[in-house]
Amino acid sequence: MPPFEYKSGELCCEDVPLAKIAAEVGTPFYVYSRSEIERAYKAFDHALEGVPHGVCYAVKACSTLGVLKILVDLGAGADIVSAGELFRWQKAGGDPKKVVFSGVGKSEAEMTAAITAGIDMFNVESAEEMGVLGRVARSMNATVNVALRVNPDVDPETHPYISTGLKQNKFGVAMSEARHLLKKAAAMGGLHVSGVDFHIGSQLVKTSPFTDAIALLIKLVDELAADDIKLDHVDIGGGLGIDYGKGDVVPSPAEYGAAVQKALAPLTSRGIKVYTEPGRVIVGNAGALVTAVMFRKRNEAKHFTIVDAAMNDLMRPALYQSFHPMQPVKQTDKPPIVTDIVGPICETGDFFARDRELPELMPGELLWIGATGAYGAAMASNYNTRPRAPEILVHGSSYTVIRQRETLEQLIAGERT
Repeated sequence: MPPFEYKSGELCCEDVPLAKIAAEVGTPFYVYSRSEIERAYKAFDHALEGVPHGVCYAVKACSTLGVLKILVDLGAGADIVSAGELFRWQKAGGDPKKVVFSGVGKSEAEMTAAITAGIDMFNVESAEEMGVLGRVARSMNATVNVALRVNPDVDPETHPYISTGLKQNKFGVAMSEARHLLKKAAAMGGLHVSGVDFHIGSQLVKTSPFTDAIALLIKLVDELAADDIKLDHVDIGGGLGIDYGKGDVVPSPAEYGAAVQKALAPLTSRGIKVYTEPGRVIVGNAGALVTAVMFRKRNEAKHFTIVDAAMNDLMRPALYQSFHPMQPVKQTDKPPIVTDIVGPICETGDFFARDRELPELMPGELLWIGATGAYGAAMASNYNTRPRAPEILVHGSSYTVIRQRETLEQLIAGERT
């Protein structure tokens, strides 16, 4: 059953009418389907059944404690990129021993916090980072597991801002450097070379970039074996895309699993474990942003529908020119008009859609903006001193406010004149 569908003319999340939440909580708000998060995680995990693997949810996609707790209860691990995300994961009950710490700029304080917590793995992204991590580990009389993130220079054919596996990107090290750096790491105190890692981008709609990168990874693993460096695992990152409502044909988790299992067979047949770092594919379609129409206006060129959500609530359209599906919360047979859906912020970039065909909405009517569970609330800000929207988790016929709407006093609590 889809997480959002019309029932008796009212758009619902599972069995809860969105209009009911709006009346009780106010707008705008984010809303998530617990059942859809559980379904998506299980589908991804099942796709890798038969090979030793770990599913490390990319916390950056949606890091609210109520969402993380669902994944903790499902047995997921976590892919983090800051000490703050490690803090959140542990506050949600997550096991630090299931944590992989990625990112190009880990501070010494973050390394210390992660080592103290006892995380599973550091994904190291440069020679200098490797040296600092080794020094920090030795100062703590610790030996930490490391994997080197390599940059396979494989084109993921996605938006340039979310492409991470090309040689012009800041992530990882060149394949030509990897063997030398791992030999150096193996000889360095405080580090145990456990694996190699890549993450080539986000919102991938083909499996071939994954399999192309895996082929390069296998070659590197074989070269390391010749250097007597035996790896425990390989990490193939995340990046599997979702349908944003434009009719894109996106591989299912099952199709993705079949492709990567076949490509990884030379490694998994040796008992090497596979780590993955999915984010968007787990939570993306489970979430939506609900906003109310404030005003309409027309100038010489365009019709505008002004809503009470803004780019501070959902910045993906301004940042990536992303497309999100939209529907009125109350089903209608009114003919469509062409309109720009815009927010109240004083920026021309404050828009959710341009030239979108939608039924004309009156002031006070509600609009559903779908596929916002990933990089929606997680990227929200307080620009224009706007409190961030609450987040709602629906399970069956009930809902919980898992993050309250911020107050103005909370926004200035740390400030002084």
